[in-house]
Amino acid sequence: MGVMLTQYPELFGALVCLQPLLDMRRFPALGAGAGFIAEYGNPDDPADWEFIKAYSPYHNIRADRTYPPVLITTSTNDDRVHPGHARKMGGTGPRRQGRSGRHRCPRRSPAHR
Repeated sequence: MGVMLTQYPELFGALVCLQPLLDMRRFPALGAGAGFIAEYGNPDDPADWEFIKAYSPYHNIRADRTYPPVLITTSTNDDRVHPGHARKMGGTGPRRQGRSGRHRCPRRSPAHR
């Protein structure tokens, strides 16, 4: 869903993105991400990165584009996709849309700490 969000945002009224792999530059450094190199390529190889960066959701968010609302979920129990992908994208989207702050999960809000 991350690629659909960044490549075709006008097609959606809203998106749900579950345990996403979004930062294609750093995925090998996060959790079990190194195991995906055979499938996605090696972002540390300049030739591979040229291809990967064209679809990497995190690297294709544009300030001049309007995106639909997105629910991004993650889990600290997922042994395949590191939660850092969702956290990083969730923290970036609202600021690039010109809104201040982040949308927070109720259990993470100051009132529930």
